[in-house]
Amino acid sequence: MATRSTHRSSNRRLHPWRPLTALTVILLVLFGTMAALSSWTPKLGLDLQGGTTITLTASNTSGSGSVDPASLEQARTIIQQRVDSLGVGESEVTTAGNDQITVSVPNVSQDRLRDMVGQTAQLGFRVVYYSEAVASPTASPEASASPGASASPGASASGSTPQANPSGGASASATPQGNNLPTAAPSAAASTDPAAGLPSPSPYPTEAGQGTAPDQALSWQPTNQDAANFLAYTCGDPVVDTPDQPLITCDREGTAKYLLGPTVISGNQITTASAGIPQGQLQWVVSLSFDDAGTKLFGDATTQLYQGTPSSQFAIVLDGKVVSAPQVTQGPILTGQATIDGGSAGFTQEDAQNLASVLKYGALPLAFSIDSVDTVSPVLGGEQLTGAIIAGLLGLGLVVVFAVLIYRALSVVTISSLVIAAALTYALMVLLGESLGVALNLPGVAGGIVGIGVTADSFIILYERVKDEVRAGRTVRSAVESGWVKARGTILISDGVQMLSAVVLFVLSIGAVRGFAFILGLSTIIDIVVTFMFSKPLMTVLMRSRFFRDGHRWSGLEASTIGVEELPGLRPRTVPATSGEEA
Repeated sequence: MATRSTHRSSNRRLHPWRPLTALTVILLVLFGTMAALSSWTPKLGLDLQGGTTITLTASNTSGSGSVDPASLEQARTIIQQRVDSLGVGESEVTTAGNDQITVSVPNVSQDRLRDMVGQTAQLGFRVVYYSEAVASPTASPEASASPGASASPGASASGSTPQANPSGGASASATPQGNNLPTAAPSAAASTDPAAGLPSPSPYPTEAGQGTAPDQALSWQPTNQDAANFLAYTCGDPVVDTPDQPLITCDREGTAKYLLGPTVISGNQITTASAGIPQGQLQWVVSLSFDDAGTKLFGDATTQLYQGTPSSQFAIVLDGKVVSAPQVTQGPILTGQATIDGGSAGFTQEDAQNLASVLKYGALPLAFSIDSVDTVSPVLGGEQLTGAIIAGLLGLGLVVVFAVLIYRALSVVTISSLVIAAALTYALMVLLGESLGVALNLPGVAGGIVGIGVTADSFIILYERVKDEVRAGRTVRSAVESGWVKARGTILISDGVQMLSAVVLFVLSIGAVRGFAFILGLSTIIDIVVTFMFSKPLMTVLMRSRFFRDGHRWSGLEASTIGVEELPGLRPRTVPATSGEEA
């Protein structure tokens, strides 16, 4: 009874088709998912796909003093978050020296990356005191002189209040808005008393260098000097956006010029910002939510503007440029919820998402200038990828030749294991690129080739253990099972050391080297899966055939190869007797 029980227990341990079937299901699921997503190629990194690298030099917003390292790191984190919101993999944002940040992003145009990382995101809501249309670069003189030309970007603001129309919204100004300003020439205005000609005295000082608090900004009044500066300003002139001072600027397209009061609400009072298409509408908008203080200030501002004091229009200013200038015509917005749209022209999806991302991830603590912009050609990346693939195939081809020469028919285990490991690695890279944005770079290709080669090492360890067991007197079939028990510990230790190296390299390295470490670690995990679920079960199946079990000369398990005179357990061959001889 004991013998039969032991025999049944041994049979229960030998079910090689189960892991082989499970691995087949895993492969079908992975490639089926790729087919469902219609995605058959992995995302490529900057060095393979092409992309843009921008170097930014930081300076303090005050314009003087050295850059604080903590502020530089904070700026790097914000820029990294902005770049990650683009949804591309293998982006890299690093600091260099004491005042530089380098941004590298694959498959993104120069202009889009410039707009994303170059903005300091200093956002403010200001009252419009006067605005007028200016000539566009292609407009005729007659068109630019037309008093009825659009004087704002045509955006709108909306909110839900008892007084507001349920649909919300505020139409953009089609004519110059604000108080009537003095029309004196700049030279004449400059020679007069700045306070002369005002309808009423300014309630607080407005001379240069003296600022205003947000709750006082609504009562600010322009001076003759402000009027002179407005008349003299030309779109494209430098702008200094100081929150507690009035601002003369243009919209981003340079089609409208504005005289704005001090900032009423700052960008840091925005709690959320998101881009989307509201239900029932067709245009992209950016939705904003304010904190408690911002909600009160915005409510006070829209209440006063709705009454036409000093005008009904406010401007949303980003980095010194007006991005939207809606009118409050349907009631105050008291809920702290507002939207920015693109007016009659509308936002594109890219414009809305870029603006929402910049507002969502906050203002940079430093000012930045762009030192250099470099573009990596995808043609060069394609050549590098082709070279890497050729080198990898050449190396794997040499491994296959070596396996055939040494292991003969048993090399089918090595070769098929390499194919399975390569298929798993490729499928996972495609799916990780789709789901997490993981991109494959040139060092990553090298890491994959090295990692797949480890699969061949695992087979060598198993093969040598089997030979040891045969030399110890076991049959080939039983030597595979006992040799596996001893070999798997060595395989796990070897893969564990390699995995540890990959993790340490990934954590401590930066840039493209992390791609090598990531793919190396992934390939190491795949090696364990392939060895346990494919290589060893396949050897168990092969040992059931007489070709391998009896050590055929081409099997790779013949006695001379293992180092014994005769394989243990083989039945002695009987020679049939001939006539006249005793059997």
